[in-house]
This record gives sequence, structure tokens and C-alpha cells, in this order.
Amino acid sequence: MAALFTVPITSTGGSIVCTNPSDEKNVYLLTFTSPKDNRLTPNFIDALLLSLDILEQRYPKGVVITTSGIAKFYSNGLDLDVVAATEGFLERYLWRLFRRFLTYPMPTISLLNGHAFAGGLMLAMYHDYRIQNPAKGFLCINELEFGVPLQPAMMSVFREKLAPAAFRTLVLEARRFGGPDALQAGLVDGLGGLDEALALVRARGLPTKAATGIYGTMKEEMYRHSLDLLDRHAENEAWRERIEERKEQAADLAAYAVEAWERQRDAKL
Repeated sequence: MAALFTVPITSTGGSIVCTNPSDEKNVYLLTFTSPKDNRLTPNFIDALLLSLDILEQRYPKGVVITTSGIAKFYSNGLDLDVVAATEGFLERYLWRLFRRFLTYPMPTISLLNGHAFAGGLMLAMYHDYRIQNPAKGFLCINELEFGVPLQPAMMSVFREKLAPAAFRTLVLEARRFGGPDALQAGLVDGLGGLDEALALVRARGLPTKAATGIYGTMKEEMYRHSLDLLDRHAENEAWRERIEERKEQAADLAAYAVEAWERQRDAKL
């Protein structure tokens, strides 16, 4: 397949290559390759956003499929060291990326060729559809395992798109979902590779869905709760601060109550 365009990812020497993988003229495949595991860094995010802008501004409306040129990984999520070193990373980069996919004016499909962990799975969930490799790769929200709480906009997309039991298992058990389990849980819409993604495109008539120009608007209404959380970062942080203050106050009261109980118990011995 000849490339329609290529956008470099300067920090890793990688790139995002856009091709047309189908007889359907308006199906676009964005293949990102950013060694070693497609981390969602500022350079990666800027390149992916630019690729979406190019498609919207310079090509006919159609369908966008994203996948990885690295066989083992779709995306391994955030680089926490880079996040810590980048002022305003969430608002300046990650929320912009999530918001763009949530409201993109064409159907989007995440073709999960390999592992999608943490932020990588969040990115896939902000697409409209997902197809997963049935033979290799896991989907997982593993923040529980390394002690990083999820932000509201990270959590909300799963709340809106998954059944409650699957949401609980994903977040509170950090379960790794292989293809068949992910399909049963509703994390993905099908199993396979590019051929299966293209079959989904044809079966659902996706190339024409953006023609009237309101596809993105419809998604804004569908997922207005997630969109609102993406746009209210400062308010979300203030809410979290209030919750943490209440937890500290409750912990102090609990500690006092336990100490009083211990004193009373010991006095009876």
C-alpha cells in the first residue's frame, strides 16, 4: 500500500504512516511506530493529532483505523517520567488526544494488534470501535498494581462504554483481557486483524456515516459526561482535593476512636 502521507515522531525516530488499505476509497489506516512500545508522549500525541487534522482537512470523509507497526504493542500507555517532567501534560496533551477521538467527525476503529495497557487501552476506548488480535496481546488497566489512581476522564470512558461488572473487573482487579475474554466483556467489537476491521467497516456501512457532517456532534451528545470531564480539569482536581481532605479528617476521627477503644479495653484488663 502506498503511503498517502507520513508524520514523523521526532523523539523516537518513529512515524505515523497513513495508507488506504481497502478498495473503499475513503478508509484510512494510520499505523504508528514509536519504539519501543508506542508510549503516549508529547511528540507521539502531537503527531497523532496532526495526522487526524490532515485527514479531516485534506481528504474526503470516511473511516479512520489506527494500529501499530510494532507487533507486540498497540500502546503501553504513558511514560510516567515524561508526564512528571512535562508541565500540564494532561490538559495540554492527553485530554486533547482523548477529546479529539471522542468527537472526531468520522468513525474510528482501534485495531489492537498487541498489548494495550493503561493509557493505551484508554486511547482505544476513545475510538468508536475496537478489533483485537485473538491470539496475542492483552488489554489491561493496571494502575492498581503500581499505585497511580485514575483521573476522572480516564475512568469515565469505561463507565460509559462498559457494563458495570466488566468495568469493576477491569479497574478493581487489573485483569488482563485476551481477545476472547475482551469480546465477551464488551471491551472490543470483534476479533481479528485488518481484514476483520475492514469487514466491520463494510458490514456497518461506516464509510458513509460522516457524510452529513453531524457524526462528531452525535458523539458529543452520546458521551457528554466524558466530554465534560475532559473540559473541566481544574474543577476535577479541586473535587479530588476536597475528597482527600474529607478522607484525612475521617482517618483522624477513626484513629481517635480506635485509640479510645484501646484505652477502655486495656483499663478493664
